[in-house]
Amino acid sequence: MNLTREQMLAEMGLTPIWRLREAAAAPAKESALAPDQPPTAAGHVVARQAPAPAPVDALDWPDLAAGVAACKACPLCQQRKQAVLGVGDLNPDWLFVGEGPGAEEDVKGEPFVGQAGKLLDNMLAALGIARSDKVYIGNAVKCRPPGNRTPEAAEMAACRPWLERQIALLKPKVIVLLGKAAVHSVLHDDSSLASLRGRRYEYQGIPVVVTYHPAYLLRNLPEKAKAWEDMLFARRCLRERLAGGGGELAF
Repeated sequence: MNLTREQMLAEMGLTPIWRLREAAAAPAKESALAPDQPPTAAGHVVARQAPAPAPVDALDWPDLAAGVAACKACPLCQQRKQAVLGVGDLNPDWLFVGEGPGAEEDVKGEPFVGQAGKLLDNMLAALGIARSDKVYIGNAVKCRPPGNRTPEAAEMAACRPWLERQIALLKPKVIVLLGKAAVHSVLHDDSSLASLRGRRYEYQGIPVVVTYHPAYLLRNLPEKAKAWEDMLFARRCLRERLAGGGGELAF
């Protein structure tokens, strides 16, 4: 009779028979940790959050341009070809603020390049200045409103931090607001342009002058004379600012 090893040991009284337990299950493989994701004292992994974006009022020009290009704070971004930040001298005497990009501006990425832009250029030339020399031109909103309509209050509110940062970086000597949307965005005033013209306002200590948008002047030619008066008034405000601050007069 053939006996198994266990039976033979039992016959010789070598009991009980000790057996090794099966190896305990290997501990679960440790989670791979990225170098910047150390475990806590309890051994739990805490995922590191992406750094919060810098606030708009801390951005420099490159980051500001990138932020505007990527902005989706309002529905205007859905139909734009590109956001239009602005153009001109980054150390300007003059800052002109319009309403929003039109069809041509949306394509070219530069404000005031259509017929209204040509009229503005002519007005600047009459003052002896050019848009590339001590002049910066921007808009209340950076994306084209559908059908070139006037920007809505919510759209201007969404875009206002970009404009405010532009003004802070540019530090212009005088600001000229072209049209009601620009007035609403900078001065928060919805009064008629007729009632706002001819007076000196201030934004962060910078003199501000209100006038008609060039597109409006193209439809209402008799108002050009009033707009020219406003431009001369803005130039006087600039001269006073430069004289008071010891700056060199450009005229």
